[in-house]
Amino acid sequence: MKSFFKKFSGKTPLVHENEGDELFAADLWGKAKIEFERALQKLERTQAPDPDFKARLQKKIALAKEALARGHKRSADDMLEAGFYEDARELYLLALELTEDPALQSELDEKQKLLDFQMNETIAESLPEDDTPPFEDNNRSSEIDEPQDRQPAEGDEETFTALCATLPDNVQQAYLGYGTNFKRGYLALNRGKFSDAVEFLSQAMSENPVSDSFIPLELATAYLNLDRHAEAQQLLEMLLNKQPQALPAYQLLCEIFWEKSEFDRAQDLLNQVPEELTESVAVYLLKGETFFRRGNHMEARTLYQTFLKQYGWDERIARALARTHEALNELANARNLYRELMAQCRSCHARIDPFIKERYADLCFDSGMLSSDILELYLALAQEVPAKAAEYYEKVSRIYDAQGNTNEAARFRAIAEKMAQK
Repeated sequence: MKSFFKKFSGKTPLVHENEGDELFAADLWGKAKIEFERALQKLERTQAPDPDFKARLQKKIALAKEALARGHKRSADDMLEAGFYEDARELYLLALELTEDPALQSELDEKQKLLDFQMNETIAESLPEDDTPPFEDNNRSSEIDEPQDRQPAEGDEETFTALCATLPDNVQQAYLGYGTNFKRGYLALNRGKFSDAVEFLSQAMSENPVSDSFIPLELATAYLNLDRHAEAQQLLEMLLNKQPQALPAYQLLCEIFWEKSEFDRAQDLLNQVPEELTESVAVYLLKGETFFRRGNHMEARTLYQTFLKQYGWDERIARALARTHEALNELANARNLYRELMAQCRSCHARIDPFIKERYADLCFDSGMLSSDILELYLALAQEVPAKAAEYYEKVSRIYDAQGNTNEAARFRAIAEKMAQK
């Protein structure tokens, strides 16, 4: 789960699935797996879960696990080559836990044997000539006596620094100074180990009892991922009493209120935002989302349109507006916005989000616009989001059918059927 500077997801199973698809397409397989698992958990809480939806999510979880296992193997191979044997061992074990592929399991077993051999060779080379184990000082300091698992693993320092580098300068400096427990908790949070994150971040809060600490935001995020909303809410409200400009806290509190359908409380909260934050994109999005979840789609549409008219183009607002047009069944407006979003990405040579491609293609497809351009979009999506390739190829087949190309239609239908059976 991302930290408080990334959007926390407390949404429907379908939204979790879509976010998982986006993450998978970006090769963020661990985060994609977490989103698919959240979708499945929320689906199973419903009274009559859709069996087809459940099977689709289970398949996507399996695909994410396999992709993640292969990613761990590649990283472990690099570490093995560089001589970081313990790190390589941990990643090989993680890959073995994830994969169900017999061929990959066999390859990982071979890698483990090679690793054991190299580690034994290294140990043998380090021993004195008489094979006597090196002298151990029994009067080591308490710092050295600290259990190894209380210290960050090799490589964690680089990962933590890389995560902090994406944050605003003042936040980055604060995070780098919070100490080892915060570092472990922050890494656990970003790895989806939420119980560990709560443990370490709670300790970090005790060690850094300052009123302007950002630790409560990260701890609240961990609580939210464990569905411990009351504890998260208490932390966030306490934080806002001391730091009313902590914009991410408004986001997380809104998520709690939305989850409980307490939309009046969300609106009251947003009305208390300090004046200097009221015109920010984040606050507009929170207000619009509150309207949207309440079913006040017309108010959400007006809010987003007002922003775009007053401040100009913003991708996040445009995406929210396109979604709102869909909810109002204003499908042509939604389609045009998604097309504009793709055009904006092309103009600045940025990667187009597969979700935007899919929404545009689906809206065109559903309206009968079965052109070669839409066919090409689905073919591209099948490469970018392999978890949904069968669905995309089925639509490619239907487009070829509509164009009278029965041979290609039959070929892609067979591909779709074969992929759906895996």
